[in-house]
Amino acid sequence: MERIMNKCSVKPHSIDVMVGLPHLAVGALLRRARELQQPVLVSANALSRWSRKRGWREWAGWTTWPLANARSLHSLSLDSAGFSAMVTYGSYPWTVDDYVRLAAAFPFRWWASLDYCVEQEVAGDRDEVLDRMSRTIRANIECRLRAEDAGIDATFMPVIQGRHPGDYERCAEALAHMIERTGLVGVGSMCRRPVHGADGLIAVVDRLDQILPRRTRLHLFGVKGDAIPYLTAFAHRVASIDSQAYGVSARNAARRCGQPKTDRMVADHMALWLCRQHARLDRPSRRLPMQPEMPPQPEPADPWERAIAQARREIRDLIETGDLDHDEMTARWVEQWAADIFSETPAD
Repeated sequence: MERIMNKCSVKPHSIDVMVGLPHLAVGALLRRARELQQPVLVSANALSRWSRKRGWREWAGWTTWPLANARSLHSLSLDSAGFSAMVTYGSYPWTVDDYVRLAAAFPFRWWASLDYCVEQEVAGDRDEVLDRMSRTIRANIECRLRAEDAGIDATFMPVIQGRHPGDYERCAEALAHMIERTGLVGVGSMCRRPVHGADGLIAVVDRLDQILPRRTRLHLFGVKGDAIPYLTAFAHRVASIDSQAYGVSARNAARRCGQPKTDRMVADHMALWLCRQHARLDRPSRRLPMQPEMPPQPEPADPWERAIAQARREIRDLIETGDLDHDEMTARWVEQWAADIFSETPAD
């Protein structure tokens, strides 16, 4: 392992590879991250405390003492754990205020806004994608306001969401005033996205490269290593990527060998993974032919379906402006809203 580490390129690159750590406990994994001197990303979920006092698993606040172990790292940033929260709990167990308190508990290099991911596992149809984009916009605004109150707005990173490149553009436009101030924006729902295609990772980055202010750079969450040769063509725009993919390879190796997945084994896999990512960054850039984006869905022909679509648009607008709470969109409420619109619509 030491021989491999010595051969691994550790020179600075224009795109930072951030190492996602599953925890900050003292041990082989944290020690190796310190030795590698790479920027580290930790999830809010890794700092969560849970209780079963009432007979079920319930979020009980933050465990912040491990943050003291991170002071010797190259740098530490904070992710809101959006995908894990949505898949595991159905929503965030913590509030915006809770999350901002965690962000204020350590001098993070940056901390990401709460956001609502749109992967197929959590957003099965187009309406759900659009709903979650609106909730993301509002969550960014609320996080920014709380950050200003807490005096940590200088390290706040907005996060945009979408399924198509145009979705990310709309999200960025809604948060333009915020993005212009920060100079760094996170791009969510990347980890399960293909590299190629009209809705692929490179198509999203290319669209954002065209529409964002020149000085604005991107952090791409959970990017696969095979995307790196294509991303280096956008090194002027992409500041950093992160992944914890090495944990999967460590788990598979432990299963094959019939051994426990120890921190030392995970640390070795992390070092090898990082070496591979740096090697990819050193390769010549590759470019993909851009494919046309899917055209927007036409307006429904049926008057009732048109009323439903309009009701959803109006409710999303109110969520983004803060006049409705994030979670105040239910199927029954949409139908009631649509019924009012339908009753006021002149007959064709």
